[in-house]
Amino acid sequence: MEILSISLTKEDLRQLELTRRRLGFKSRSKMLRSALQSLVKDYGDLDMLRGNVESVFVLTYPDGERNKVSEILHRFENNIKSELHHHHPGTCIDILNLETTAKVTRDFFSATNKSKAIGAVTYSIVSEK
Repeated sequence: MEILSISLTKEDLRQLELTRRRLGFKSRSKMLRSALQSLVKDYGDLDMLRGNVESVFVLTYPDGERNKVSEILHRFENNIKSELHHHHPGTCIDILNLETTAKVTRDFFSATNKSKAIGAVTYSIVSEK
């Protein structure tokens, strides 16, 4: 097995350790390997999509990053069927319903995941036609 060194903020490390304990992983390495497998599966599932896709994305990000996230959403505004924005103290949550092609769905996933402004991105595929 290869050894990989990563840099984390103190807060990220605190969250990592808290999550590890909550989920019952015996080590950080095992938990991170599991998380990596989930991420790879997400990308693999998106790669398998064909045709037109309806999906739901949930984005969470710090309140002060709204303008940066808005820039991304404007690039995909013709593909966003509906949007719900919610404020939680210090955090924004966007729930987006996209109706577009498989390629644009992958592009949206990639753009939101690459953004340093967005803390978390989850999605669910509603239908594939």
